[in-house]
Order: sequence, then C-alpha cells, then structure tokens
Amino acid sequence: MLLDLCGKWNLFYHPACDEMGEYTTWPKIEAQVPGNVELDLWHAGIEPDPFFGTNIYKYRKYEFYNWNLTRTFTLDKEPTERTDLVLEGVNTFAEVFINDISIGKTDNMLIAFRLDASKALKAGENTIRVAIDSAFHHTKDEPLPVWVTAHDHVIEYSRQRKAPSCFSWDIMGRFTSAGLWRGIHLETVKPTRITQAYYSTEKLERDHARLFFSWRVALHDWMPENYKIRLTIGETVYETPVLDRGGNAFIRVDNPRLWWPRNYGEQNLYTAHLELWHGEELVDVREDTIGIRKLKVEQKMALNDAGEFRILCNGVPILAKGSNWVPLDALHSRDAERYEQALALFAEAQCNIVRCWGGNVYEDTKFFDLCDELGIMVWQDFTMAGIAYPQDRAFMDALEKEATAVVCKVRNHASLLLWAGDNECDEKLTSFDYPDKYNPITRELLPSVVRMNDPYRMFLPSSPYITDEVGRYQGPEQHIWGVRAYFKDDFYKNPTAHFISECGYHGCPSPESLKKYIPQEHLWPYQNDSWETHSTDYQPYGGRESSRNKLMANQVKLLFGSIPEDLETFSLLSQVVQAEAKKFFIERTRMHKWRRTGIIWWNMLDGWPQISDAVVDYYFDKKRAFSYICRIQQKICLMVDEPVGWEHSLILGNDSREDFTVKWKVTDADSGEVLAEGTDFSPANENVTLRKLPIPPAQQRLLLLTWEAGGKRYGNHFISGFPAYDPEKMKKWLKIIDTLPCGEMID
Repeated sequence: MLLDLCGKWNLFYHPACDEMGEYTTWPKIEAQVPGNVELDLWHAGIEPDPFFGTNIYKYRKYEFYNWNLTRTFTLDKEPTERTDLVLEGVNTFAEVFINDISIGKTDNMLIAFRLDASKALKAGENTIRVAIDSAFHHTKDEPLPVWVTAHDHVIEYSRQRKAPSCFSWDIMGRFTSAGLWRGIHLETVKPTRITQAYYSTEKLERDHARLFFSWRVALHDWMPENYKIRLTIGETVYETPVLDRGGNAFIRVDNPRLWWPRNYGEQNLYTAHLELWHGEELVDVREDTIGIRKLKVEQKMALNDAGEFRILCNGVPILAKGSNWVPLDALHSRDAERYEQALALFAEAQCNIVRCWGGNVYEDTKFFDLCDELGIMVWQDFTMAGIAYPQDRAFMDALEKEATAVVCKVRNHASLLLWAGDNECDEKLTSFDYPDKYNPITRELLPSVVRMNDPYRMFLPSSPYITDEVGRYQGPEQHIWGVRAYFKDDFYKNPTAHFISECGYHGCPSPESLKKYIPQEHLWPYQNDSWETHSTDYQPYGGRESSRNKLMANQVKLLFGSIPEDLETFSLLSQVVQAEAKKFFIERTRMHKWRRTGIIWWNMLDGWPQISDAVVDYYFDKKRAFSYICRIQQKICLMVDEPVGWEHSLILGNDSREDFTVKWKVTDADSGEVLAEGTDFSPANENVTLRKLPIPPAQQRLLLLTWEAGGKRYGNHFISGFPAYDPEKMKKWLKIIDTLPCGEMID
C-alpha cells in the first residue's frame, strides 16, 4: 500500500434534480471513511439517530440525493510506476476524480474497484473526489420486464447491485445508503508480479495429500527468460520455471496436519509461501493461509427419504449445527468492527457451520480468516434474494464480474464449504408458477464462474434448490418456516428435509435493550409505531400494524395461556418460548441423525435494533435461547425425545470423532427424585438410545439431564406435558435450568 486514504473527508449533498449547480455550492458536512451518509448526517446534527424510534423514516428522502466526497492528500513525488486507487466498497454508482481528472466509475456496492490513477497524480498536494449518484435516479430508466418479481412490493434492487436487505427485510430496516463503506487506498502495481494463486485438496491418502496448485503471473518482459516460481508449504518445496503467464501442478504433502470442523478435530492451517524469481532477484511474494482437508457435499435431488444432502470432511460425515449470518449492521461501514465478537458467539455455541445469507453483502477476508481458525464451515450464497432477477446481457455481465471477483478473493479458505446461487429465488419463481421457470443465472452463469475459478468446490443452484420434479418442502435441503404456529406441531416435528438450512422462532429482546431504541412512552404495550418499525419489513412512512409482533404475542399465549400485561414478563416468557423452540429444532435434528444431516437455524445476531428470531440482539445482549443452544450443541449431548405411547426415549448423541464413556443422570427438578442413571459407552459420531422413561405424556415436569464425559460436566433439560404452562412455575424452573453446567472442567 502506498497511501491509506481512510479518515476524515468532506461530504457535499443535494437532491438529484435538473438544477443542482456546482457541488461546491451544496451543503457540506464532515464525513468519515469508511462510512455511510446516514451516520455522517446524524453525527453532524442534521438528522437524529437513525436507529431510534421511528427516525428511520426521516432518511427516506436521501435515497434521491447525490453526494460528493472530497479530501486532499500529499505525495512526496510523482509516481514512476503504475499506481492504482483501490476502492474496497463504494455504494454504489460513482465517478472518481483525482485533480479533476476522471479515472473511472463504479457500479456495484458488493465488490472492490481498482482504478489506474497514474496519469492524474502529481507530486505535492492532490485532490480526490468521489461523485455518487442517487441509485434510484441512476436506474430509473432501466427496463423491468414482467419476469422480474418483487419482494414485498420492493423491486428496485433487481437493478442495483446492493445488498437486498438494504431495501428492507424482515430482519432489517431500509437503509439503501451511499458512501465509501469500506477502505480506500493508493497502491503501486509492480509490472512483474504474481496475480493469482489457487490451492485445493484434490486427494487424501493414508500418509499424504495431493494438492492442486494453480498460479498466474504478469511479466514485464515481452519474452520471459530466466523466471521461476518457488512454493513452500510446511516442509514441502515446489519449484518450476516460468515459461508463460501461468501453470498448474499437483503437489504432494507428506503426513499432512488436516483441518477439521469444530469438535471433529484440530483447525490446522498452513502458510502457502509463493515466490517469483528473476535470476537471483526475488521479484514478488504472495502468502495464503490454507487448510489441507477434503470437504464434500453428497447431494441427491429426490423426494423425501430418497434424497440426500450430507457434508463429509476428510471422508467423515459431519452433523452440521450452526446459524444463518445476516448483515452485521444495517449501515455496513460498521460491519468489520463486529466480526470478532459475532464469530465468538458461534464458537461459544459450538457451531460448526455458518450460512452467509444471500440478502447480505459479501463479508471481507477477516471473516473467513476467523472461520478458518474457529473451525466454522462457510456456506456462501451469492448476493441475490427473494425475487426473479433480470436475465438481459447487461445484468448477466455485471453479475459475472461480481461473482468472479468474490470467488477469486476467498476461494483459498479452508472453511469455505460451498457456493449457493441465491436465497429463495427458486421459491419465488415457483410461487409465480411461470410455465418456464428456467433461470440461466443459477443454471449456467454462476456454475460456470465457480467451475472456472474454484473447480473443486460444490455449487448449489439455489437455497432451497427446487426443480420441476422436486418442489418446495420436498427436497433434501429446505427452509422450514410454515405458519410459525406451535413449535411442536407436526410441521416442525416431522419435516421431510434431510438438511434444514433455515428455521427460526421469534423472541423478544430484554427490556434493557428495548429501552435503547424504543421511546419510553412507547415501551408498553407493544401496539405502536416504534415497535412496528423495529419488528418487520420497513415501510417508507410507517402506518401499518406488524403481524410479527402479533405472532410473537400469540406464541406466548399458546405456551402460557395468556399474554402478560407487563413488558418484563412478556419479554421473559417470549424468550422462553423462543428458547424451547430453537432447542426443539436442534435436538430433533440430532436425535434423527443420519436421517437428518444438519440444521442452520435462523439466526444468531441482529444487524439493527429489532424484535426478531435472533438469539442475540444488536447490542450483543444474549436472549435465553443462546444458553440453551450452547448446552445442546456440545459434542456430547443427552436428550429426551417426544413421547411414544407412555414413554420418552433417552438418547445420547456424539457429534465428534472420539469415543467417550459417559456417566449420566436424569432427575426430577421438583422432587429431586433420580429417574434414571448409568454409565454408558458413546461411540464416535453416533447416537445411542439409553433408556425409555415412563412419563405420562400430559404430565408437566422439568427433567434435569446431567452427564460427565472427557473430564467435563454438561447439562440439559426437558419439559414434559402439553401447554399451557403456569408462568410462575416456569419462573421457578428457569432458576434451576440456569444452574446446569455447560462443558465445565471437572475438578
């Protein structure tokens, strides 16, 4: 990097209209880069906190504004080599000027742009200006054919390569935004350099691995001579002459230390150190962190039990347990500062997989670095969600450029499991029942990009993947939503899915969190504009009652017989309902292993203050469900199944590659009576049914499950009987549940 240009800038803004005048005559405020214009307007005192109350509606008008960001910088001397301006994230349609010379344009929020600034730069003081158009004015004349469908009547994002969630979702307010949301810097480009390096584990044998290695270079010499590359991976060294712009090879690594998903083994990583030499001169160096492992998804598209969707790592089947990843912040310039704390939640909850949902931005390299280190497999959607997208040449070309950039950026990460074409676009096409539902984007374009640039990675056309033969709620991989009634309904109890990639249930945040974004006068009861604004899809000017809040209240009523009359009790009981629901979904998956092969529940963390399915709110305040999930996603777990006749099965699950001897006990929480106990063998990666517990199905009891394995102490619980439960008795039970151990070392 030659010069980092992040920091304080000037921001000029004006409605996008015919008579705007020179940008220097527009209102000006201080801006921060990386940043978002909403944050700049708020910090300048122009508008209030966009996350509080109903203030979000005050920002709607800025969707129709143009913006100019400017600053000066100094160079000691005029560049003698090519110098690029690298913009990591521009939202969205912009032209970039240095010293009033246009050096290029941007048209995609989701990828970086590299613009040649060499001829515009000079010694001494330089001025840079990024002129950003209103995205809506920029695309207002773009065609919207009938094929292009809307998400909740929002269709604009089909022509704007922004994160779909920016336009409102059930998990996000509407912040279409503008600005430089990721970093910006000047970079000197060597004429002779390494341009690409790709590594993949092609084969694993008993004592060695065979890696596929592909490299590309740019050479200044018209006729290359006396060039070579040298690759070092651990003790392995590979060297070959450079006769052209690249090459491929298979590299043998003896006795490799393998990378495994969390709880299945160590997260061993290697540094792939690649050098380009010209004679005795070291010309360029590139380093990648890689893992030696063989990830595979066995998929068979067929109805119900005939289908299959199972993950294997190094030949071992993996029961996937994890969460969907939604935007970390509605204002994406703040995403990066939340990475470590967010992924620490996944590690604490013993997640071994994360699905990067297709309504989001593509996360930066740091996200994948952390997933590599934590053993969290990454299911990466391409950024398309919930609609039928255009299929004209201009859109396809833009998407090919985007997908290629993203694939090449993160493809070497050990944690990356698969690429998925989109989120629920197959479902959207199915709902409209077009006679021809064929989607060349996910059947031709994107698989070609993956095949050309990441050939050893699986590509899934859509999530869920739907064909003419296998419809919604019929395929092996499904999103299990339904009408969100009782979480033990047959729909949730016995889905036909093998792999559940979305499944959620609402839970109210704590009163302490609600007070941070709901005005005091609107805290209770919940039927008001502030609650509605923070509970469901954004409406530009408010004014509608949210069905999501009603749904949450009815879920409380279903389990406890009535809706509490005070906020504290409502929040507590709502969190109990959510916790029991998420626990049920995960345990049903574990208990039906390998008929069920994984669950990615919805979702871990909120990206703005809201009432939602997340188990941790925007302020990192953990709802009750989080502690329940931490207990039941441990690699060894004791679980009680639903009654069959007069009995409950007691099941010991082992989601690891280790055998364990497990000492366990089942106790009645109220009486202290030991209902069953024993010491049993838990075989690696399998379940064992230990006992049948004779408990009348209608009897409401709290069972405490405790066990010891591998020098640690664990706990779980099971609430028997049918609703409605007494709230006061539940409160007493919660105090007992909270004392259960969760992987604590035995003294």
